[in-house]
Amino acid sequence: MIEKILGKKKFKIIAKPNSVKTEIAGFDEKENALKMNVAAPADKNKANIEIIKFLSKALKKKVRISSGLTGKEKIIEVK
Repeated sequence: MIEKILGKKKFKIIAKPNSVKTEIAGFDEKENALKMNVAAPADKNKANIEIIKFLSKALKKKVRISSGLTGKEKIIEVK
C-alpha cells in the first residue's frame, strides 16, 4: 500500500515531529495518508525541510509541500 501511495504525483502525510528518527511509520486507512515520524522539531520550518529531504532522497525526485506547511497533515507533490 505504501509503495502505491508513493507512486502518485500527490499524496497526503501525517507528520509526527520530534520523533527518534525520520521514517515512514505506516499508513492511516481512515485518513488515506502515510504516517511519517520526523526527527526534527516543528519549530521554524525544520520538520518541513526534513520531510522534503527524506522524501526527495527516498523517491529520487524533487518534492514539495503543496499544502499544510503549518499543520501535521500535509499534501506532498512529486515533480
